Amino acid sequence: MIRLISGPAGAAALGLMLAAVGSGQATAACTDPPGAEVNWQRCIFDGLDLRKVDLRGARLRDGSFFRANLDGSDLSGVSAFKAKFFNTAMRDVRLDGAKLAEADFTKADLTGASLVGADLRRARFFETILRQANLSDAEVNGADLTRADLSGATWTDGKRGC
Repeated sequence: MIRLISGPAGAAALGLMLAAVGSGQATAACTDPPGAEVNWQRCIFDGLDLRKVDLRGARLRDGSFFRANLDGSDLSGVSAFKAKFFNTAMRDVRLDGAKLAEADFTKADLTGASLVGADLRRARFFETILRQANLSDAEVNGADLTRADLSGATWTDGKRGC
């Protein structure tokens, strides 16, 4: 049964419905297959095998990838504010230009990862493996790199460090 609301409240509700339908903005569908620009906001992918997937430009805000495998995947340009990558395998992953502010990479393995121009402000890299990672032009203000392994990594200034 549909109940119509009359008056200003009804007009406002109708306006909001039409704006939502006409906006073209897709809602998060956690069951959608991996693909460029997929909307996986607030989705949980803990423990999944997502090796070599194309997630360029995907929306991963507040997503969880605890102990997932993203080895060799392309996450260039993703929007992953506050995403959780605890203990995640991310060897040779591509995160160029990704928005990863306040993301958590605690104990993740980012060996050989490319983070060129990534926004890593206030991201957490506690005990994270960043061996041979490329952090050229990355924004790292406020990032927590406590006990991170940066052996052979290229630092934000484009020079080899550690």
